[in-house]
Amino acid sequence: MNTLKQLKQYTKVVADTGDFESMRQYQPIDATTNPSLIYSSASDPRYAPLVEEAIAYGRQQADSSPERLGLCLDKLAVNFGLEILKIVPGRVSTEVDARLSFDIEGTIEKARSLIRLYEANHISRERILIKVAATWEGIKAAEVLEKEGIRTNLTLLFSKIQAIACAEAGVQLISPFVGRILDWHKAQRKVDHIPAEEDPGVLSVKAIYNYYKKFGYSTEVMGASFRNTGEIIELAGCDLLTISPSLLAELEQDQQTISPKLTPEIALASDEEKILPDEKMFRWLLNEDAMATEKLAEGIRKFTADLIKLEQFIAPKLA
Repeated sequence: MNTLKQLKQYTKVVADTGDFESMRQYQPIDATTNPSLIYSSASDPRYAPLVEEAIAYGRQQADSSPERLGLCLDKLAVNFGLEILKIVPGRVSTEVDARLSFDIEGTIEKARSLIRLYEANHISRERILIKVAATWEGIKAAEVLEKEGIRTNLTLLFSKIQAIACAEAGVQLISPFVGRILDWHKAQRKVDHIPAEEDPGVLSVKAIYNYYKKFGYSTEVMGASFRNTGEIIELAGCDLLTISPSLLAELEQDQQTISPKLTPEIALASDEEKILPDEKMFRWLLNEDAMATEKLAEGIRKFTADLIKLEQFIAPKLA
């Protein structure tokens, strides 16, 4: 049994791609997308009908150019989500505009509009995760959405305090960014390699997983943003792992035997201590974590830049 098949025994595998063929090949449970992945796929001639339908929708629904563009991008994201849901048996994550990361009401309204588009296509909200940046505002927006039955995926998560605030808000799922944490620490230490078992991103996810399981939170942990298969293998047993096609291919070709490194039993024996953060504590502890502060801000800027690229690709077609 190859390593990927073994991993699927312990962890739900999610495809980190907008490419439908990769999903068919690796058969993940769920899939997650972002503007960068959609931009890459939207420029592929194979997916031109999805783009054309979104453009037609934008023109039909709005008269002004800015409103048309926004509606077109929402419909494009949902179009890709609808196609993905024909392939995966579980859920698809669809991202809220990163420029709303500090806007509670804006995030809530955008999430509701995306859900309306899915429901207009007869997809229940249980199969959708709305991706929101794990800022204080994003977490508060997610808390409202979860009470409405709109499930959320809190992304750009780099610290335990973000994870704890998400769990207290009752969010469905978090996506700690393992590889980006590793990138920061390698740069700080001026090294090219950190062993997987010492990888700060891996250790961060293990601490979050242990905290959640020890104190009975239902929020799912989905490790994301991997740089190598060693990180993935060290997190076998995590609720979910979202993995790029290139690393899925490596795992499929690998024959090493693996075992779960994260289990509820290990979590219960951990020395995690419970805390109940308010806004002041959240902001202070996030500020004290230089890596998390820098990577969160950088992530929002990068997601925004990817969205702007997608806008620049679509806008001329709407004219």
